[in-house]
Amino acid sequence: MNSPSSNLLSPNAGPDRRHILKNSLAGAAALGAWSMAEELMAQPAVQFKPEFRYCLNTSTINGRNVMIREQIKIASKAGYDSVEIWLRDVGRMVEAGGKLKDLASEIADLGLKVDSAIAFSNWIVDDEQKRKVGLEQAKRDMAIVAELGGTHIAAPPAGATREPGLDLDAAADRYRDLLEVGKAVGVVPQVELWGFSKNLSRLEEVLHVAAGADHPDACVLLDVYHLYKGGCEFNNMELVPGRKMHCLHINDYPADPPRAQIADKDRVYPGDGVAPLNRILRALAAGGFSGTLSLELFNPEYHKQPAQEVAATGIQKMKRAVAVAFA
Repeated sequence: MNSPSSNLLSPNAGPDRRHILKNSLAGAAALGAWSMAEELMAQPAVQFKPEFRYCLNTSTINGRNVMIREQIKIASKAGYDSVEIWLRDVGRMVEAGGKLKDLASEIADLGLKVDSAIAFSNWIVDDEQKRKVGLEQAKRDMAIVAELGGTHIAAPPAGATREPGLDLDAAADRYRDLLEVGKAVGVVPQVELWGFSKNLSRLEEVLHVAAGADHPDACVLLDVYHLYKGGCEFNNMELVPGRKMHCLHINDYPADPPRAQIADKDRVYPGDGVAPLNRILRALAAGGFSGTLSLELFNPEYHKQPAQEVAATGIQKMKRAVAVAFA
């Protein structure tokens, strides 16, 4: 017995064969369109295309080997809106006789802002004396950021990365203390997720600490790579309060090495890996995020290339990722 499909394709099929085929192909096309529509509908709804600021985290151009005055020139020439500086590099400049006020003027003259800064004070640790010293260090760090015209600084779980079991309620109280220090200086510390850490490596932990601080300045600093490294599958990004984010560390990661072995050095340009950037960007934007995208990479292959070339490629890749996400 012949199947309906074999009759349909047979040269001896009836006069309606072409009509049936046409309807079948149309049906298949409709199913394909429906599948695409379902995929689009699964993405978070965004009522507007955010006007992100494009920022260069100077680790991307091997800031350890490029002096900070050159870093900012590279960022400006490549077309960035701002820089995310490492205070170790500022310290090297000062040790060599440079002045903070001169650097601040150079940054402003180049049309840049300091949207964030990287430092590692032990504000979160259990040891009370170490925590006190950490808060004093944070105060000095934030004073430098303020003098350079910056308003935010990263607050990762430095000093609490090796031993698990940090009390998140206690961490929230400590974050509130840090926020109060920042309030007095005029710089907001952003509690940061570190995927490799034994504490604050997961999205729910960082959100707990930020919410538990119960402070008007509380905010989170997320990183695409660190979210993945910490076990995030990106299914609950809509839970992130985008309006309470100033900065996102944007990057990408390859499918190999696997999550357990992947490291900072494996980060790649946005769009060159397998991270669900469309979903991440749309979810954060749906939550109100329209702040700074800071390109943070530590790829040794990029460090072998001319820094200006890396910076230019980076901003092109970032803008392309945003265009695709909000097309």
